[in-house]
Amino acid sequence: MDNHLYTVAQVRAIEAAAYAGLPPGTLMRRAGEAAASYALELLGERRDKPVLVLAGPGNNGGDALEVAANLADSGVDATVLFQPGQREISDEAQSAHERARSGTVGFIDMLPPSGDWGLVVDGLFGIGLARPIEGDYRDMVEAVNAMRCPVLALDVPSGLNADTGAVIGPNGVAVRATHTITLLGDKPGLHTLDGRDSAGHVRVDMLGVGPELLPSPSARLGTAELFAHCLAARRHNSHKGSFGDVAVLGGAHGMAGAPVLAARGALYGGAGRLLVPMLGAGPRYDSVLPALMFRQADGFDFTGRTLVIGPGMGDSAGAMRLLAKALDSDSPLLIDADAINLIGASPDLLARLAGRSAPSVLTPHPLEAARLLGQGTDQIQSDRLAAAREIALRTRASVILKGSGSIIAQPDGAIVINPTGNAGLATAGSGDVVAGICGALLAQGWPAWEAAIGAAWVHGAAADLLVAHGIGPIGMTAGELPAAARAVLNLLVAEVS
Repeated sequence: MDNHLYTVAQVRAIEAAAYAGLPPGTLMRRAGEAAASYALELLGERRDKPVLVLAGPGNNGGDALEVAANLADSGVDATVLFQPGQREISDEAQSAHERARSGTVGFIDMLPPSGDWGLVVDGLFGIGLARPIEGDYRDMVEAVNAMRCPVLALDVPSGLNADTGAVIGPNGVAVRATHTITLLGDKPGLHTLDGRDSAGHVRVDMLGVGPELLPSPSARLGTAELFAHCLAARRHNSHKGSFGDVAVLGGAHGMAGAPVLAARGALYGGAGRLLVPMLGAGPRYDSVLPALMFRQADGFDFTGRTLVIGPGMGDSAGAMRLLAKALDSDSPLLIDADAINLIGASPDLLARLAGRSAPSVLTPHPLEAARLLGQGTDQIQSDRLAAAREIALRTRASVILKGSGSIIAQPDGAIVINPTGNAGLATAGSGDVVAGICGALLAQGWPAWEAAIGAAWVHGAAADLLVAHGIGPIGMTAGELPAAARAVLNLLVAEVS
């Protein structure tokens, strides 16, 4: 349950089921208590500083008013900027308003030009917001985003779509919180696209609702437990053939770097032997990893090898022939980069992919995903979960839709959102490395689903490890990721051994 993610529709159903068995106002009071407790934790030794609470016109604003009342009861100087809106507020929100008014909470009707706030609580809009934030509300959000203090969002940062992680509206704005307390279930939008920047650290509070009221989750947040059963310590009595051969197919003229990075990712990811069949002339050897064996792609034998195809492959007729041969093989197959573009342009190649019985994993970035689905990149990014599901369904493959909060999808509709990684991964060649890591896991016998989840998780954790050691995120390079991924994998194996 800790990694379960629920859509807005599912959360509304959970809320309705819980509401039916509780006295009116119970959930709002519990929300106020949980968020106030978190606010006090965030304030720490700064409880002498005032707290600004932004309370909007709906029940999210009611939660915020409860937070303010609870903070005041704890001796905190709480000030509420209350915006009741045009419509009547609910009875629960009205009760919260009266409670806050009856205590020591201060009320203001406009944001002061400056203030030494210890914390800002965002209770403007919750999961029900359907329009871009405009007018005075937009001014408030922009002012909060300019403040240099912690910001706690209630349920979801105002302006963020809780299902997709997109900021609502083409020119919309969303609160950039440092922390979010999300209620009655975690939401996918807090963990992908703009969600990670807007939500900050996410804490889930179920408000006392038991598991009997929870539906099957729409998605899950990635954890090492999802692939831990594939991790195993290596026996002393083993050899390089015990861990699989990986062939990285690509490297058209002038693009040798991409397959080399993928091959390094695969070798550091644990593959026993690495071959790099190149379409172009390519290098004779890799001076960093001389163990990589370079070959010509023409006539290369795929038998008994896991294939990583696409990095730097180009779109020549030779590339198409090589891809068709790979798709027709019974080798486990990782499809990346140019190979994805070629499949997107060819119904025949797509049909060959969908008809494969051997394991297949695709690793598109948003533009490659758009080409594959015949859509625009904006359309892909507007609902990353739906796009990844559609690609998995069409290709009958496991899919890693790369980006902040990479989406891993199965043909049966299962979704995992990867939580690891940082902005250092936004660098040339990073995607080649994750392709290589995934190829190495496939070569070691991992099923496609676990290999996709594990590769995304390890790749992101490698970037996090580098940052923890002072390397990046600014200036992190793809070439630094493979060795860090090796360290992460060995730590994981040690934990399960």
